[in-house]
Amino acid sequence: MMIESAEEFKRLRESEAQDEYFRAAHDEAPIQIWEEVLVKYPDLAVWVAHNKTVPVAILEKLAVDNDPKVRGMVARKRKIPESLMLQLAKDEDESVRHALVNNRKVTVAVLQVLRNDSWQVIREVASDKLSALTSKSSGR
Repeated sequence: MMIESAEEFKRLRESEAQDEYFRAAHDEAPIQIWEEVLVKYPDLAVWVAHNKTVPVAILEKLAVDNDPKVRGMVARKRKIPESLMLQLAKDEDESVRHALVNNRKVTVAVLQVLRNDSWQVIREVASDKLSALTSKSSGR
């Protein structure tokens, strides 16, 4: 199924019916609909980012949202390109960087940036992941 309007997305997201709530997280919508949701219902931005089908172009807009919860949701997305990961690796909010370092698809280049993070927890996770990746590639 396809989400046909910003109002439909809002209704699905706020629905008590589990199947409608599920649709808000899994159904596709044209890029213009996602843009309309963000204009009309900015408080739903985190749920736009949560949607499994949301295009990278929308995630790029959400990566600069004022709300760190929205940026953190973007940082968790496995489909974001490395360029967006590198941008989020320098985010001012440590919760965003923490979400990114725990992204299963985080790249070596991003981990190398996060290895020098101001927060020790992020530095340690990044270093551990880099060590695991290098020991895998060397066949140890």
